[in-house]
Amino acid sequence: MIAFLKGTLTDSTPTHVIIDCHGVGYSVYIPVSSFAKLPAVGGEVKLLTYHHVNAQDGTQQLFGFATTEERDMFLLLISISGIGPKLGCNILSSTSVTGLRNAISAGDTKTLSSLRGIGKKTAERLVLELKDKIGAPAGAFTAAPSNPRLADAVLALESLGFKTADAQRAVQAAATKLGDGASVEELVRAAL
Repeated sequence: MIAFLKGTLTDSTPTHVIIDCHGVGYSVYIPVSSFAKLPAVGGEVKLLTYHHVNAQDGTQQLFGFATTEERDMFLLLISISGIGPKLGCNILSSTSVTGLRNAISAGDTKTLSSLRGIGKKTAERLVLELKDKIGAPAGAFTAAPSNPRLADAVLALESLGFKTADAQRAVQAAATKLGDGASVEELVRAAL
C-alpha cells in the first residue's frame, strides 16, 4: 500500500496531478480542494494517498489528498455501498470537508443530494451510515473535560441508548435550563 507520495510536481490540473518521485512519475487523482493547496509546477509536494485496485479488471488508481482530514472523509465515503473512489473524489470536489460533515450530522439530505453524483437515496444512505461516525456538527456542544459533570451526564445518557450527538444536545439544553450548579443526576433527569 502506498501511504503517501513526496516529490516534484510535474503536471497539475484541478482533478489530476503527476508527481515525480526519484525518476518515477505517479499519476494521482485529487479533489479540487487539494488542488488549491498545491505548490506551483516544479515545487516539492507531499500527498497522502489511497491506492485502489479494481477487482474486476485489475486496473490500479492512486487518489491523493493534501490533508489527513480530506483522506479520512474520503475513506468514510467509499465505505458506503455504491460510492466508489471516483465518486468519493467528486463529492470532496463539490464541497468542503466541514460542509459535508455538517450536512451529514444535521441529516440535511437536500444539501447532500445537490452535490455532484449524489441522488436522494445515496444522500439518505450517507446520513444513515455516517451520522454516528462523524459526530456533532462543527460548533456544536461537546462535553469538555473541564466540566466533568456535563461529560458524565452525556455518558449516562449514552448508556441509556442515546446517540452521542443527541445526548450532547439534551445535556446542553438541561445545563442551560438548570444553571451551573446542577448535579449530574439533575442534568440527566432534565435531559430525559
